[in-house]
This record gives sequence, structure tokens and C-alpha cells, in this order.
Amino acid sequence: QVQLVESGGGLVQAGGSLRLSCAASGRTFSSYTMGWFRQTPEQEREFVAAINWSGGSSFYGDSVKGRFTISRDNAKNTLYLQMNSLKPEDTAVYYCAAKHKVYYSGDYSEKGYAYWGQGTQVTVSS
Repeated sequence: QVQLVESGGGLVQAGGSLRLSCAASGRTFSSYTMGWFRQTPEQEREFVAAINWSGGSSFYGDSVKGRFTISRDNAKNTLYLQMNSLKPEDTAVYYCAAKHKVYYSGDYSEKGYAYWGQGTQVTVSS
């Protein structure tokens, strides 16, 4: 099993920045593609970003492309999401998730993500 714990959420004004972290433990971190998803009570869970096992390839949802950057530090077993130019519509609970690298890292769906964190709240005020 893989245990994932998100941190770094909070309240920020529109145009501001936050950096989310996801600490992984339990199994070899570098064996997994890692992704960020977000969800509000009104919307279904939305793909935000993903990064392959080595960090060499990354993918972004259209709503965040150009503003968010996903990265990973395999030596520290940690995933990051740098969020810049935040908008009120970015308000959501953000989840990190892991799927084994045998699955395609560029698939934006939840399919294959077997492990999920508990989420961290991001609130962007206008």
C-alpha cells in the first residue's frame, strides 16, 4: 500500500500563490505516476495535473495550464503542486493520488489511481 498525505492548503486572495505538498510512504515512490485532482460539492472530481514516475513528463488540465506546475522529488518521496495566479474558481479540496507506472501517465481520468490522500482545502477569495 501507499499512504499519501497532502498539506499546504489555505486561504489566499485571487492572484496569489500556494504550494501544495503530498508526502508518500509505504512503497517505492518512484514506481508510481502521481496526480493531483480537485473537487467541490457542486462539481465532479476534476483532473488537475499528473507527472510520470521519473518526472520527465507532466500533464495539465486546460483550466490550470500555464498557471500550475507539478513536480516531484523522488529522493524525498514528495509530490508538489505550485499554484500561481489563483482564481476563485480554483477553490476546491485538492487530492493527490498514485497509480503504478505500468499505466499510461497521460490518461487524465481517475482510472488506475489506486491510492488517494485525504485532501487539503484551497480557498481563493475574490
